[in-house]
Amino acid sequence: MAKSTTLARSKGTATRAASRARRHLRVRKKISGTPQRPRLVVTRSSKHMVAQIVDDTQGHTLASASSMDPTIRAVGGTKTEKSHKVGELLAQRAADAGISAVVFDRGGYRYHGRIAAMADSARSGGLEF
Repeated sequence: MAKSTTLARSKGTATRAASRARRHLRVRKKISGTPQRPRLVVTRSSKHMVAQIVDDTQGHTLASASSMDPTIRAVGGTKTEKSHKVGELLAQRAADAGISAVVFDRGGYRYHGRIAAMADSARSGGLEF
């Protein structure tokens, strides 16, 4: 008797998105944004990068930046260079909003490549993690 393919798939193999979501939930159990120290959450796709500073107590986004922003899109460059620009823009917008310290939520992604480039440039722009 042959095993059902759905049964075999559900037993051990998980999709990449489901694995990332599980890792993100594991991180979110420990990290929460407060008004004094909001959460910097990063979302990455195959083309773009989005970063938001969120106050979880009220559920409000205080500042955000994206690689889809016209100022970043016009510059061009590699995805890592655009992520670097997103971090700089986010740090500038956070300073304008009066935010100096955040808690970093990598969103279940590895702290590597575009995520690290965005975080490092936000730090150099004045945000404290």
